[in-house]
Amino acid sequence: MFDPTQLPVISLAGEAAIAPARLSPTALRHRFAQTLAWDPEISTEADDRLAAPFRRAAVLIPLVERPEGVTVLLTRRTDHLTSHAGQVSFPGGRSEDYDSSPIETALRETEEEIGLSRHRIEIIGVLPDYATISAYRVTPVVALVAPPFTLQVDPGEVAEAFEVPLAWLMDGQHHERREIALPQGGSRAFYTMPYDRYFVWGATAAMLRNLFHFLRA
Repeated sequence: MFDPTQLPVISLAGEAAIAPARLSPTALRHRFAQTLAWDPEISTEADDRLAAPFRRAAVLIPLVERPEGVTVLLTRRTDHLTSHAGQVSFPGGRSEDYDSSPIETALRETEEEIGLSRHRIEIIGVLPDYATISAYRVTPVVALVAPPFTLQVDPGEVAEAFEVPLAWLMDGQHHERREIALPQGGSRAFYTMPYDRYFVWGATAAMLRNLFHFLRA
């Protein structure tokens, strides 16, 4: 497994930061209630898996209403997992047959992984599905989370939960492009968003990019 932190930055996305007034809970609710034209960035992660059947999954993008500004609640996966070990991710996972919808999957998985009660969660919308190289089609479910709440992480899956200011993540100057050479030839570029001691990249960074595009439409 390659270490993405050691790959060179080839460019910055560079778009201007979204105005703070558009990142308040009221503004976020209003934006998701609107239908505006915007262009999501299409995943190229799964280009080699086009013939494979995709499994359904969903994640929650929890936007926490803090007095100092909205934050994004993220998790860091434990180092012993067989896939995506140690990576920063949203709470979520594979859909089960008994889940009534992607929203139910996201809520159930969030409760199981970090102990965040659905009673503290207000669903405000969904973003376009994201196809991953591991053959999952992931629905990002966006929600506002009202403090106070207490988290209880599942130590078998989650090493820690932490928050990053939404304003920091919604600034194109913090969206780096890095590139890896592929064994079969060619290369693949992906986004990274290093914050403090955390390294956001891959599908998580890509879904945050689509949130960025959606909010700036």
